[in-house]
Amino acid sequence: MAKFYDILSIGHISLDYNIDYLDNEIVEVGGAVIYSSAAAHALGHKAGVVTKLAEGDRDRLNVFTIAKEDVYCLPSAKSTSIRNKYHTPDKERRTCTCIAQGDPFTEKDIPGVDCGVYHFAGLIYGDFDGELIRQMSLRGKTAVDVQALLRHVDKNTSLMYFEDWKDKLTYLPYIDYLKTDAAEAEIMTGKTDRAEAARLLHKWGAKEVVITHNTEVLAYDGNEIYTCPIKARNLSGRSGRGDTTFAAYISERGHAGIADSLLWATATVSAKMEKPGPYKGTRADIEDYIRRFYGR
Repeated sequence: MAKFYDILSIGHISLDYNIDYLDNEIVEVGGAVIYSSAAAHALGHKAGVVTKLAEGDRDRLNVFTIAKEDVYCLPSAKSTSIRNKYHTPDKERRTCTCIAQGDPFTEKDIPGVDCGVYHFAGLIYGDFDGELIRQMSLRGKTAVDVQALLRHVDKNTSLMYFEDWKDKLTYLPYIDYLKTDAAEAEIMTGKTDRAEAARLLHKWGAKEVVITHNTEVLAYDGNEIYTCPIKARNLSGRSGRGDTTFAAYISERGHAGIADSLLWATATVSAKMEKPGPYKGTRADIEDYIRRFYGR
């Protein structure tokens, strides 16, 4: 009998050099799969991860909050590493440089497990392609964070930059849950209004669209625009905001409606943002947070 996961996140772990606007540097292990699996796990869902590391870098796996047997780590010629220079105290503006990029993921890398949703949590263009999304859509539901489809590396400078996903019209119809932030949504649609962008992304084929912003999270299913405010009291845990939100949302959607899933996701990221690192609380903690700050 195949192992079951509510959510299986696919992506690289990164050694991040984070430099704030005052030039203070912190070196830490990051990556969407870390924040994503932690959020789903904290809410009581079974989370698994598929990642790749170079020989000698397996100590990075120690940052996961999920069980070791639920992390499928494959060999890679290099391990991903990124330098993030933040230009403002709120960390909304940054310059990113790719130090190294891990090997791309292919269909043969994905274990034969039963899965509620296959979550594509890449970091850089080339981590996976649209064809892998299509292939996994034949196995089950797919959730895609567009960062790894828009964020490219300049071959001469190693600086990272964003450009539109040229294959979006081909592969958006294979995506059950699509996540962008406000800037990525504008790149893909040309729309600065997040609701308009969500409607267009849905029209192009994505079945459900989630757009994150520093003030709120928006979800759209083709029928109604849903929003929920972020209530974080500080931004010390800003890194991993979107990853935490999306993983909480899609793991909740396995058993709950859009409005409830959005509330739990937004409360989870609000609590997470108040402390650095992946979220390590419990579902009861988030339930209490919802009572205290959302009055529900």
